[in-house]
Amino acid sequence: MRIATVHRSRMTAISANGPVKLNLPAQATTADFAVGDWILADPLTDTVLRRLERRALLQRQTEGARTPQLIAANVDTLFIVTSCNDDFNQARLERYLALANEARVTPVIVLTKADQAAGADPYRQQAEDLQRALAVVAVNAKTGDAVTALAPWCGSGQTIALVGSSGVGKSTLLNTLAAKPAEEAQPTGGIREDDAKGRHTTTTRSLHAIEGGGWAIDTPGMRNLHLSDVQAGLDMLFSEITELAPKCRFRDCTHAHEPGCEVQAAVAAGLIDPVRLGRWRKLIEENHSNARPETRARGNKPRGTRSKRR
Repeated sequence: MRIATVHRSRMTAISANGPVKLNLPAQATTADFAVGDWILADPLTDTVLRRLERRALLQRQTEGARTPQLIAANVDTLFIVTSCNDDFNQARLERYLALANEARVTPVIVLTKADQAAGADPYRQQAEDLQRALAVVAVNAKTGDAVTALAPWCGSGQTIALVGSSGVGKSTLLNTLAAKPAEEAQPTGGIREDDAKGRHTTTTRSLHAIEGGGWAIDTPGMRNLHLSDVQAGLDMLFSEITELAPKCRFRDCTHAHEPGCEVQAAVAAGLIDPVRLGRWRKLIEENHSNARPETRARGNKPRGTRSKRR
């Protein structure tokens, strides 16, 4: 069976015979499972026997929590949904991209409300600039054209997850991809005109069959996404910086003021956006401060110490 919903004290799954309400063994809690997990269950009691090994896991650190919050498991593609209005924010999109990269999940930025904007091209260009070879697709989430545009990632055996802020059209897009009738559709909501922010309509994560034979995991809107233990994801996201860093004169160069800094030379030459460099520095510091002690690189020196010149 495959986990379809996870609540505080109960879970449901999808089996070959349809939806199933699962029973947990005494030693297990729902926190051990994510939507998208594959499990083995007793066919007579529907009691979970074992969770199968995950191929991929999306998780995030929440403020004040000791353990990460599980977002979705066994995902092939992450649809990072944002709209062509004031919700579009490069810094927020970079956080989602780092999350996907770390989990080795293919990220796709989906621009919704393209039909309501004067033009989607400026948004598309800003999104494409965030990461090399990044797929960016502009859609009207209410029409069948969205199904066609996103079909390459929604085929048989494929699982997508939708993430993004409230009000960007995730639930609308899911209803279109799943061809849900009105009585089964996920609730949707608009955005406030004063700040383009939406209200939460999706409150739990859930698994849905979609057109083309694939599966989609819908998630609640995220206003804040704290990064932790995603160093590899950040290195991939900011590859234009991380590829130059080894050429700097100092091994622990902060790329801020040190002599012989190749990254600053690239900034001066117009090859790296200084604003993006600032966002890189902020995310690197956040990731390091939030990382669990056992995951921090051994031998890291405190900030301010200088390694010897090479």
